[in-house]
Amino acid sequence: MALKLEKTYRDPRTTEIANQIAVILQEIKFGSIEITIHENKVVQIERREKLRFDNKK
Repeated sequence: MALKLEKTYRDPRTTEIANQIAVILQEIKFGSIEITIHENKVVQIERREKLRFDNKK
């Protein structure tokens, strides 16, 4: 599923990164997202997702 952002950035790479982050935020239920930046540029996005199971019977 592609999510379109209302804001468009001058750099198409920035728009793509923002879209990727938005998609991850919509899909993840439990976990975290880590964005690594070097010299003012996003170089990596890590997604850590936890799977939780209901053990109640």
